Amino acid sequence: MKRLLIRPGAIGDFIVSLPALEHLRAGFTEVWTTEANLDLVHFADRKDTIVRAGLDALVLPESTLSRLGLFDEIVSWYGANRPDFRASVRHLPFRFFPALPPSGIHAVDFYLAQVNAPGGAVPRLPIAWRNEAYAVVHPFSGSPRKNWPIERFRALASELGMPVRWVAGPEEPLPEAERFDSLWDLAHFLAGASLYIGNDSGITHLAAACGVPTIAIFLTSDPAVWAPRGAHVAILRQPALDTVLKRCRTALGGGPG
Repeated sequence: MKRLLIRPGAIGDFIVSLPALEHLRAGFTEVWTTEANLDLVHFADRKDTIVRAGLDALVLPESTLSRLGLFDEIVSWYGANRPDFRASVRHLPFRFFPALPPSGIHAVDFYLAQVNAPGGAVPRLPIAWRNEAYAVVHPFSGSPRKNWPIERFRALASELGMPVRWVAGPEEPLPEAERFDSLWDLAHFLAGASLYIGNDSGITHLAAACGVPTIAIFLTSDPAVWAPRGAHVAILRQPALDTVLKRCRTALGGGPG
């Protein structure tokens, strides 16, 4: 069985779908995703980007159709709402799934149910947590509405009593931040942290998937659907600074939370 998995989406979207993607492993498995998420595909025999594969073209090239024709099954979260795309591949063995979970079900379980797998899984990457005695803070997300005020992150960092290393993406304005060319390199860096604190973001999901003790701050989105999973993850909704600080100290073994 040769199976192609096509999974677009932002970093967090991809990570919460990892258990479902891994469940779909076949005799030969290929994954097409975004350029950034390609680093997180560790279970496939082959991988490529959606753009490089030509899937985003207005009219699918013959070379793309030929590649698609090599698979016995294609499971796609891409094109489910595009009638023109679905019509262009109707002769191919596609299964289409909607990409956005409804309210009331965690995203991990939603994607698992789509592929007839049991729920409750925790997304994990094959990177060991090292605990090298520093905290990591990523004070951004995909939307300003989801961001806890930067001043509170700075106040929190000043109270932690340990080295704090800040991370940010290429376009995120934080001069002192460390930046990484790949998510895989960033994941290895995060895995050295004693503690990670961040907003509802893909990087927060990345830290949790590496086994790092994670404090995830939610302001607007629903953690019942989008929270990172794991026994090492604490979810705080619209918290005060003191609440976050207490939870951080608990995670670090320094007092009750």
